[in-house]
Amino acid sequence: MNNASIMQIAGEAIFLVIKLAGPMLIVALGVGILISLFQTVTQIQEMTLTFLPKVLAVGIVIFISGNWMIGQLEAFTYSLFNQIPTLIAGR
Repeated sequence: MNNASIMQIAGEAIFLVIKLAGPMLIVALGVGILISLFQTVTQIQEMTLTFLPKVLAVGIVIFISGNWMIGQLEAFTYSLFNQIPTLIAGR
């Protein structure tokens, strides 16, 4: 096991985390901006108003893309398990 293989695995893991968290974060950001715009237009200054719509939107995204997310994690895990013999051998 050398530094190059560790850096490759770490890079793949970071990219996977960004790829999996991205849709949820983008939806939460979009809903937050829309609710903030609504609050600005109607002059409602309630901080807790954005919580429930964000939770619902993120829940819907998880429900819709959960199967894809699990597939991505499963493929990454299989890839890591298949690399174990070569990592131990030091190739």
